Amino acid sequence: MAGNALWSVRELDWVAELILNEESFQTNIRDYSKLIDNHAKENRLEDAERILKKMNEAGIIPDILTLSIMVHMYSKAGNLDRTKEAFDSLRSQGFIPDVNVYYAYIRACVNAGKPKLAESLVTEMETRDIKPTEEIYMALLRSFVQTCDIIGTQRIATTMQFAGFQPTKEFCRLLVEAYGQTGDPDQARHQFDHMLSMGHKADDKCTASMIAAYETKNLLDKALDLLLQLEKDGFEPGVATYSVLVDWFGQLQLIEEAEELLGKITELGEAPPLKLHISLCDMYLKAGVEKKALQALGVLESKKEQLSHEEFERVIRSLINGGFAQDAKRVQGLMETRGFAATDQLKVHLMAIETLNNTKRPTWSKPMSQVKR
Repeated sequence: MAGNALWSVRELDWVAELILNEESFQTNIRDYSKLIDNHAKENRLEDAERILKKMNEAGIIPDILTLSIMVHMYSKAGNLDRTKEAFDSLRSQGFIPDVNVYYAYIRACVNAGKPKLAESLVTEMETRDIKPTEEIYMALLRSFVQTCDIIGTQRIATTMQFAGFQPTKEFCRLLVEAYGQTGDPDQARHQFDHMLSMGHKADDKCTASMIAAYETKNLLDKALDLLLQLEKDGFEPGVATYSVLVDWFGQLQLIEEAEELLGKITELGEAPPLKLHISLCDMYLKAGVEKKALQALGVLESKKEQLSHEEFERVIRSLINGGFAQDAKRVQGLMETRGFAATDQLKVHLMAIETLNNTKRPTWSKPMSQVKR
């Protein structure tokens, strides 16, 4: 701090906290809540909790402002349990949360993959005559789509329509994605066409969702016809659309075509997304192109913290099917360190391969950093 003309915000908060301990200062609740808010805005949870503890020790009961700050802080930090605790404390003292506090709790729920809990809060808002915003409904819709709950998705979509919200491009895209996940490309196309009829232009993300819907039923002709139609109207595929096509071509073992699209992604000046490396790993393992499969696997292992449970399992299944049982076991270990447990089906598959000891090719035993690319 010496030599600086101005003190940092954190240093000022530290001085303010020292003053709180002075009896002569006659500290009140606003002094505490202001400090808690400052720490919360800078994501300093431990500091905020320390001030809250001092506040309680001073016999000052947190008011609606302080508890609202805590709800927002824990929601932003992704801590659902503490968000719920702060929210319940607020209600237990007779305070009625406003729409922003509700949204903070709802956001914590959807980020934790619990859209039904979030939906119950929306219902509670409605019973209190607090009108949920479009942003709240969209967060719910997005969460139901992410959890592959088509019933919940349809319910929220219907509720939004009855509430008078006009379908946005993102609303339509989410419905396309939802129906695609259930293997219903006809309904997905209906939603896609409805989006166009509303005057929304098809962008890369929307088109990728529609192509992915066709992929579930291997309707390549329809997918390519759609792309030709859109390109006539000025659409230019981007990374999202190319990535879906690379995955699809890889499944069909159309390696040259997949690599050509991979080149188009490179031409766009963007690095291939992580999911694309999963597709490439699977494609090259099926084709027996070990060097390129190894390169893709190396990328995935270096970014293992970004992989979901489903993505880990796909990589492991690809390794098993490619004859790399030991590597599959290693990746299973990486998955478990992330807190993901292998499904029973995958466990049976791994045990069967290990028992048979019928690996088709030698395992990759070198660390990724030592493999010559």
